Amino acid sequence: MEKIDLERVKSYLLALQDEICKALETCEPQARFREDRWEYGHGRGGGRTRVIADGQTYEKGGVNFSHVQGSELPAAATAHRPELAGRRFQAVGVSLVIHPRNPYVPTSHANVRFFLAEKEGEPAVWWFGGGFDLTPYYPFMEDVVHWHRTAQEACRPFGEEIYPRFKKWCDEYFFLKHRGETRGVGGLFFDDLNAWGFERSFEFMRSVGDHYIPAYLPIVKKRKNLPFGEKERDFQAHRRGRYVEFNLIYDRGTLFGLQSGGRTESILMSLPPVAKWAYDWKPPQDTAEAVLFEYLRPRDWLAGG
Repeated sequence: MEKIDLERVKSYLLALQDEICKALETCEPQARFREDRWEYGHGRGGGRTRVIADGQTYEKGGVNFSHVQGSELPAAATAHRPELAGRRFQAVGVSLVIHPRNPYVPTSHANVRFFLAEKEGEPAVWWFGGGFDLTPYYPFMEDVVHWHRTAQEACRPFGEEIYPRFKKWCDEYFFLKHRGETRGVGGLFFDDLNAWGFERSFEFMRSVGDHYIPAYLPIVKKRKNLPFGEKERDFQAHRRGRYVEFNLIYDRGTLFGLQSGGRTESILMSLPPVAKWAYDWKPPQDTAEAVLFEYLRPRDWLAGG
C-alpha cells in the first residue's frame, strides 16, 4: 500500500510560504509581511497568517498556511461525498491573494492544498488541489500570455493534455454566473487529484506551487511604476467588487473554511481593502476601461486569443 505522507506535504507548504513572501517583498520598498501564528485549540490545528498592507506596491496581500483537522466534516462538505461522513479529516494548504496598489498590476491568487480523511479499518481518502489565476484591471496581452505560458510549463512534465484540461477547469470555476463573465484571465485549477498516486500527485502540486512566483513577479516588476490617477483607481475599485462577489458566493475554500469553523480573519484576508458597487455601472465604450471586457471570457491565450 502506498504511503500517504502528510508531514512531507506540510513541510513543503511551510517552505513555499517562506519563499513566496520573500520573493514578493523584493518588489516592495516599504512594507513587509507581518506574521500571526494561531491555534484553534482542542486539537483542531492552526496556522501562520502573513499579511502585507499599505505598501507602495502591495495595498493588501496575504499568504496563509493552515493545518485544519477535526473529528467530522460539516454536512456541506459531505453532501456530494457521502464516503467522507464520519471520518476524521486533516487539510493543509497555502493560499494567497495579492491586491497591488497600482491598477496596472493585476490581482493574483494561488492555492495548493492536501486533504486527508481517515477511518479505522478503512483505506484513507485523500486528494490534492490548487492552482493559480490572474485578475487584471488594465490587461496587457503580453502579460496574459506570459502567465499562461508559465502555467503550461508547470504542467508539461505531466503530459501535454494537462494544461488544456486544468486551464479549462479554471475558466469554468472562476466564472461569475450572475455576471456572465470570468473573474479574470484564468490560469490553472485542479481538485480531487489522486488518480496518479500520492508521489506523482504531490509532485504536480509542487510544480504548480513553484511556478506561481515565476508567473507573477515579472508582471509586477514590469507594471508597478506605471503612472495612474483617480480614474484608474476608481475602475480598480469597481472591478474589485466582482472579486468580492466571487469569493463570498462561489469560492470553495472560503465556504469550506467558514463552514468547518476556520479562522475568519485568515479566511477573509482575500478581500480587497477598497471596493465599490454602483447600480448598473459600465465603462464608456472605446475607453481603456472597456478593453478589460474583451478579456473576460475563456480564450486560448497561447494561440493569440
